[in-house]
Amino acid sequence: MPLARKRFGQHFLNQPAIAERIVARAGLNADSVVLEIGPGRGSLTRLLAPRCRRLLLVEVDRDLADRLRADFAGQPSVEVIVGDVLRIDLAQLVANERVTVVSNLPYNISTPVMMQLLQYPELFDRLVLMLQREVAERICAPSGGKEYGALSVVVQVVADAHIAFRVPPTAFTPQPKVESAVITIEPRLPSPLSDSERRMLRHVVRTAFSRRRKQLANVIAPLTSDPRAVLAGLGFDPQRRPETLTPAEFVRLAGALSIDTDDD
Repeated sequence: MPLARKRFGQHFLNQPAIAERIVARAGLNADSVVLEIGPGRGSLTRLLAPRCRRLLLVEVDRDLADRLRADFAGQPSVEVIVGDVLRIDLAQLVANERVTVVSNLPYNISTPVMMQLLQYPELFDRLVLMLQREVAERICAPSGGKEYGALSVVVQVVADAHIAFRVPPTAFTPQPKVESAVITIEPRLPSPLSDSERRMLRHVVRTAFSRRRKQLANVIAPLTSDPRAVLAGLGFDPQRRPETLTPAEFVRLAGALSIDTDDD
């Protein structure tokens, strides 16, 4: 069995019962198309392959990819793609098919991958992801708490997300130092935001949460020539802090700033 390259930060699932629970959350049928990111040694792959019509495996480690190709050589429905998921054109890869994503994501890329996937929420039926527990809690966090941040807003605006169950470090080889959690994310269709609206929202929330201890009037000052007028138009108290805004309020704020920017 090939060894994982340490720089990829992979922790391999070693408990079949947990793998079964993850795959069950995907809700697959004979016509499903599945994208597995970072299949590693194939603990999830072996369960996914017989339960879907097409299985796309994106693996950055060439040694592991070669092993997967050998293991599934007799199954034409399984396709192994060697590459970094952050550099792959997902829309082209899935070829206009709606996809279910299942992944035990490496901790060091989980947030960038989440952001990448949710640039295209219309491509996915469901995402079933194993993440560091703290990241899963941030995704599902309500407004007002310390866990609530840019990732919470970006996900919750376009999808419904909840934590399915927790997974202890002992379920992995090598054991991580933190607890994990499996999260399910179901994008809303049709998507509530256009591509340009999603880009503006990301820009606004990144700016806001990089200055989360400041008042809103100061937070959005780099984004508009008249922050108090924008906030007054929305009925927002200029002394509020960014973490008090709900995802829906962030959408309204991003829309107002987009209009203001266009007028400039």
